[in-house]
Amino acid sequence: MSTWKLTYDEFDPAEEGLREALLSTGNGFFCTRATAEWADTSDVHYPGTYVHGGFNRATTIMAGRPVVNEDFVNLPNWLVLKFRIDDDEPFKLDNVELLTYRQELDIRHGVMTRIMRFRDRAGRETTLASRRFVSMADQHLAALEWSITADNWTGRLEILSALDGRVRNWGVPRYRELESQHLNPVTARAVGPDTIALLVQTRQSRIYVAEAARTRVYGENEVIGVDRGVHQLDGYIHQTLGFQIAEGAPVRVEKMVSLFTSRDNAISEPLINAERSVARCSEFAPAMERHQRAWDQLWTASDVRIPGDERVQQLVRFHINHILQVCSPRTADIDAGVPARGLNGEAYRGHVFWDELYIYPFLNYRLPEVTRELLMYRYRRLDEARHAAREHGYRGAMYPWQSGSDGTEETQVVHLNPKSGRWDPDLSHNQRHVNAAIFYNIWEYYRTTNDVDFLWDHGAEMMLEIALFWSSIAHFNPERDRFEIHGVMGPDEFHEKYPGRDEEGVRNNAYTNVMVAWICETVGRILEILPEQRRRALTGKLGLTDDDIARFEDMSHKMFVPFHGDGIISQFEGYEDLEELDWDAYRARYDSIQRLDRILKAEGDDPDRYKLAKQADTLMLFFLFPEERLQRLFHKLGYPYEADTAERNIKYYDKRTSHGSTLSFIVHAAIEAEIDPEGSWDMFLTALESDIGDIQGGTTREGIHMGVMAGTLDLVQRAYLGSEVRDDMIAFKPKLTDRLNGLAMPMEFRETPLEVLLQDGKLTVKVLTHGHGNAVKVRVNGTVKEIPVGESHTFELATSGPRTGSRSAAAARA
Repeated sequence: MSTWKLTYDEFDPAEEGLREALLSTGNGFFCTRATAEWADTSDVHYPGTYVHGGFNRATTIMAGRPVVNEDFVNLPNWLVLKFRIDDDEPFKLDNVELLTYRQELDIRHGVMTRIMRFRDRAGRETTLASRRFVSMADQHLAALEWSITADNWTGRLEILSALDGRVRNWGVPRYRELESQHLNPVTARAVGPDTIALLVQTRQSRIYVAEAARTRVYGENEVIGVDRGVHQLDGYIHQTLGFQIAEGAPVRVEKMVSLFTSRDNAISEPLINAERSVARCSEFAPAMERHQRAWDQLWTASDVRIPGDERVQQLVRFHINHILQVCSPRTADIDAGVPARGLNGEAYRGHVFWDELYIYPFLNYRLPEVTRELLMYRYRRLDEARHAAREHGYRGAMYPWQSGSDGTEETQVVHLNPKSGRWDPDLSHNQRHVNAAIFYNIWEYYRTTNDVDFLWDHGAEMMLEIALFWSSIAHFNPERDRFEIHGVMGPDEFHEKYPGRDEEGVRNNAYTNVMVAWICETVGRILEILPEQRRRALTGKLGLTDDDIARFEDMSHKMFVPFHGDGIISQFEGYEDLEELDWDAYRARYDSIQRLDRILKAEGDDPDRYKLAKQADTLMLFFLFPEERLQRLFHKLGYPYEADTAERNIKYYDKRTSHGSTLSFIVHAAIEAEIDPEGSWDMFLTALESDIGDIQGGTTREGIHMGVMAGTLDLVQRAYLGSEVRDDMIAFKPKLTDRLNGLAMPMEFRETPLEVLLQDGKLTVKVLTHGHGNAVKVRVNGTVKEIPVGESHTFELATSGPRTGSRSAAAARA
């Protein structure tokens, strides 16, 4: 088994959509699904190419009223290569007998290969091998190569190479009732003998998108002469290339493609630059060599080596590959957020949610310049967040639950329930906790990198504005002598409001309120870090007064946190009074109950009535904060936090969580790592397999899940290796050392590159010589050592078992 390859040895129409997402190729600027080059959109195939920031709004009339949605636009299909032998019909899999088939992603180098041998109705046998990549060395370049061998025949072959801008957004079945046409044709033309070009424009956002394709045919050593023809329609152009092929003599077809948009930097006009770029690009082989070198360089900074389990190693590397397809050094040069479903599908319409919370920890220690630019996506939309806060009667900045092109709230008004076929109201815009996540992300980036320039120039401004928002949405309850927050939704998502009430949201979501207490405490540290001149300028700009600072201090120790009578932290006020669900009955009736909300609504019931959760909510606190920090927060708030608080809450909520989001597996695995290592490992394996196994029953084909993929990497780094930043040092507290024996990974701490190795009960940290850093203080299980540049230190690890009284998560759920 190769841990650098993902291979399928047969063609399965039912699985093709999933494989198109899994085997996609991208470079952090644009990404293309692994659709067969000859395939048109159908129930089996869906060609798709997506670029960061490629949004367009469209209006659909539903029930007599206009509904506006912003979509992630499927760009012109550059893959199109078709062929026919002599005068027969064009090749399709359903008109030949497939003799062999193999499709493979080279995880290390981002190259997708498909090799097949088939027999047509005339008995001719042909081998077709294709390779493609989206260049990590040149953000505008993609390349496709066919090698065709006539195994038992000689004749004429005609190739059709096209750029097709007639595409629609059709990749998510539940969106198909909505307007799906987002592109208008502008122009198509032939450029010289071997190049065609196409220009389209998004209909509302008016983004120009240009593609140019150079197609050549090669014999053994050189370009061979072909008969060429060009045909074009609105939004479409193709070129035909006809030539003779001899039995047993392979012929190569190369299609080199460039893609530019009007959002790009340093261009004249997209079509001109696309044509110029493809004219200058090399042939396929040297272009792929440069692409592979760029990937090699990325793996030097990103690889996580787990030698003890080949399947775990393969999937960890597969997840890293997908993270880098979306967030690479190319991303640091553009205005981009992190689409929750990556760049290879249309699910969630390409929008940016709170999934950054799971993605940035991996990037912070490897590609901090990418995290910085992704955080700038939020800063550039700060004014829109300020406007949203004012519109709702609040101060500061209120970021949207779903963000797209310009930072306005993109959460849809209605959402299709595929279980019932009905469009239900969508109240998820009340997930104001996204603002806490943004604050947390900025702070953790700063702590990991010590990027004071970013904090001074951008980060502090966002954080203070977010704190002002929370200060204004909270109100003081004199009867409790506590601050409260009403009308919000927690991460759970199943509880949109109280049962039988019209008022949106719930009161005092525990996760939200504790996060707000921490935010208000952290504001004081931010103000201390800022130089006096910058602090005065910023507080003046924001209108931040001494009274505001005093209110932050009050909120840091007076936020209300609801508890059950038995000491369990209540997910929100009133949660204890909800009904218990008969989980066994629903498991017996349905193959999967992950999306209990849809099941209950389809039955005419209401998930708001029950003690259940789609994903970790209260438990997010134990995921984001080390236990001693959380204990300190609760004690400052005047609430008890006992030695078994975490374990009791985990057991309580684990039994009431459907894990309708794969992010939930990440959280539960992380917080059980110390309490129940084997249960944690089971959850980790489930998360690792979730996208490649499509455990949610068809969602991955609509786009991979960035949060769970990056979350599995964060599990290894933060939960199992136990890494965290403590003041001016990096700390480790390894767990599951038997499962992870031999674990090795590069990390970068405050511009200093490290190599970390977990081996035979020892943790070795080496401070590498390249980079700009200095000696690094490292803490391992309480032992602190300052390691100079170029040296390493090995820490002995004390063996310790799980906490007394723990039991496996699997047993608890049983």
